[in-house]
Amino acid sequence: MIRIVSLAAVAALSIAAAPAGVTSAYDVTMTGIDGTPLPFAQYKGKVIMVVNTASMCGNTPQYEGLEKLYEAYNAKGLTIIGVPSKDFGDQEFGSNKEVKTFCDAKFGIKFPLTETSTVKGPGAVPFYRWAAATLGPDQVPTWNFHKYLVGRDGKLIRAFGNKVQPGAPEVTAAVEAALASKS
Repeated sequence: MIRIVSLAAVAALSIAAAPAGVTSAYDVTMTGIDGTPLPFAQYKGKVIMVVNTASMCGNTPQYEGLEKLYEAYNAKGLTIIGVPSKDFGDQEFGSNKEVKTFCDAKFGIKFPLTETSTVKGPGAVPFYRWAAATLGPDQVPTWNFHKYLVGRDGKLIRAFGNKVQPGAPEVTAAVEAALASKS
């Protein structure tokens, strides 16, 4: 007997379930690029954009746009969290120190970065497993610089694919709407 399985079903099988106890971004703690805990709860009441990054990718210039977005909206309540990853083409440096040095020297990044992390599949860090389970398999990263927007309430608002630039009208409109929201 031959079974036909939809692509969505196949994609869903490659995504781990949301981690137990994670109902919002505020339930997640990652490790900062400096090795210290980075609890997302410290951003409670802010809008968060979580972006999987890579230093040696064709999309790496998006760091500049992310820093501009951060500078434009940080005082209004936006934070950006960069999550360096080797998941797509192994396009990240070998050590967290190299990533940090590159980001500081090349782009003057002021927003927080996590340690290099897995962002896809069942081995993904809890934030990415939760986001995949929440938004579905068609909203998971397929390359570097995939962006998740989280509202002031810690809930996911939407995702932007890697080809969407940080300064794109749909990104700034979504950020502004999220910042205007009380919840």
